[in-house]
Amino acid sequence: MTLQPGTKLGRYEIRSQLGAGGMGEVYRARDEKLNRDVAIKVLPASLSESEDRLRRFVTAHCFLTYIAGAGLVMRKFRSRH
Repeated sequence: MTLQPGTKLGRYEIRSQLGAGGMGEVYRARDEKLNRDVAIKVLPASLSESEDRLRRFVTAHCFLTYIAGAGLVMRKFRSRH
């Protein structure tokens, strides 16, 4: 599912797609509460339902948080599509 610019995910507004691969799509978005740009990774439904894939995603997030600092945030949104 490709998100269009202007799509809202909670307090985040999608600005553009940064990339896509086997584990999902990455978007540039605006955090409207903190007034800053963030990156959001969206997993396809088929992958987000797999315990192994979710574990890999969380592991990657923990590693990135460790090397990048506390600026990474993990949120889970349910698609309505």
